[in-house]
Amino acid sequence: MPRIAGVSIPDNKRIQIAITYIYGVGNSLSKKILQETGIDPNKKAQDLTAAEVNTLRENIEKNYKIEGDLRRQVMVNVKRLKDIGTWRGMRHSKKLPVRGQRTKTNTRTVRGNVRKTMGSGRKPSASPT
Repeated sequence: MPRIAGVSIPDNKRIQIAITYIYGVGNSLSKKILQETGIDPNKKAQDLTAAEVNTLRENIEKNYKIEGDLRRQVMVNVKRLKDIGTWRGMRHSKKLPVRGQRTKTNTRTVRGNVRKTMGSGRKPSASPT
């Protein structure tokens, strides 16, 4: 199981899909990386040679911001929005949807599964008479 940027890449998947397990590498970036390194995207991760793994690792770590650095940058960006008091920053701090989604419905997971309509709550248990 090759390790790239501290992430174990699954052996039994195509390398194009396998490197998307790295935070910050999606489908289009994985195609671009494999094109730059000259590795066949249909090759399985377990079939890569040590030299191919090294070139892949060097290319990714040298040219792209991934994993911890990217997470840190996103965290700093959100903190900056909160500090300057923007609308987006306020939505982040209240843990509400940031990008204009409606909140009357469809945000149950964000709002903590709150159900406020009449028939949607739990019925009280029957009391003995």
